[in-house]
Amino acid sequence: MKLRTKYILFLSVLHLLALVLSWFVFKENKVLFIVAEAIILLSVAVSWRLYQQLIGPLKLLVLGTEAIKDRDFNVKLVPTGKYEMDALINVYNRMIDELRHERTLQQEQHLFLEKLVNTSPTGIIILDHDGNIAQVNPKAQQLMEMKGADMLAHARQLPKGGSLTVTYNNALTYRLQKSQFIDRGFPREFILIEELTAEILAAEKKAYGKVIRMMAHEVNNTIGPVNSILQSALASESLQNGQSGGMLQHALRVAVDRNHNLNHFMRNFADVVRLPEPVRKETDLHQLVNNVARLMEMKAGEKEISFEYHLDEGPFYIYADLEQMEQVLINIVKNAMEAIEYKGRIEFITRIREKQLIIADSGSGISPEAASQLFSPFFSTKKNGQGIGLTLIKEVLHHHGYELSLTTLAPGRTEFVIEFVLQ
Repeated sequence: MKLRTKYILFLSVLHLLALVLSWFVFKENKVLFIVAEAIILLSVAVSWRLYQQLIGPLKLLVLGTEAIKDRDFNVKLVPTGKYEMDALINVYNRMIDELRHERTLQQEQHLFLEKLVNTSPTGIIILDHDGNIAQVNPKAQQLMEMKGADMLAHARQLPKGGSLTVTYNNALTYRLQKSQFIDRGFPREFILIEELTAEILAAEKKAYGKVIRMMAHEVNNTIGPVNSILQSALASESLQNGQSGGMLQHALRVAVDRNHNLNHFMRNFADVVRLPEPVRKETDLHQLVNNVARLMEMKAGEKEISFEYHLDEGPFYIYADLEQMEQVLINIVKNAMEAIEYKGRIEFITRIREKQLIIADSGSGISPEAASQLFSPFFSTKKNGQGIGLTLIKEVLHHHGYELSLTTLAPGRTEFVIEFVLQ
């Protein structure tokens, strides 16, 4: 029963009893009856006035609580002129102002956080209370489209607060980290995905660049004077006329040639460090692939390696440095040929819609031991390899903003994939 009903019922019973009692007074003293009736009427008037002063403002408070229930924090109460009620109304109005301010602040913080999450270069996956994906920011969406199942499987294995570094396709490195936050009093988990490929490349290049520059400096400073001495000895008249001049001349020329080879060897390393920024221009990838294939056909024919073409119809335009991309494709084809001992095939595949170039070979494939170190500087599985071919390929493609992967999918099937993600 509402307070208003109780109040009206109480006053009704009270005044009804007063009327009954006044009836007995009427039998004894009519004047006193009239006075009693006047007092009852006055009591009714005062009671009604009190009802308006007490119950009326309470109605306003009830309306205010309904507004709070509906999350409408713009409703404020007008003072009634009564001290007690006005004190209560003032407290209510201050509370409404604080709630409105807090809600506005919360909404602004939520919008800021949402914008920060959506524009973050770090992939963010927010899980619900059951561990299912509830929200994914654009960077995480992009990463999951490429490696979603594997990446999510690795992330689910992480303990709360744990982190893990993983490498996909022997080329791209990511750090996965699982954390949690409190949502309405309950913990929820989220996963951070940070790409470390660029940082690792920069750190590696800084390290090996310093070593290569020091080596090149020392080698060049030595080869120059030594070659000068050797050339002077070759040109000397006594050596030309000596009986053993022929053998000595041959030995000196071998030494000169070896110095030139050593100088060329060091220039190959230095080229990785001094790689210039790409000068981009519109290039037809199909035409570039055909040119490189024709260049390498004779060398491939010596090992009876055939080229197969599965190119999409029409031109495939990319924006790239023609000379650098040509060198990249030459190195990829050369590596594919070296992976085939004798007789095999190399396939050139393009997918314009997916913006991909795939160069597949039927070679021996990549061993699990070598897979994790393929793109490491100076690492090579070849007997006389320098370990700079794949490093140079990675550097060029990284400078272009392209993604790459090199994986053995099955025995006799290894694919080098270039994704032209930035066009």
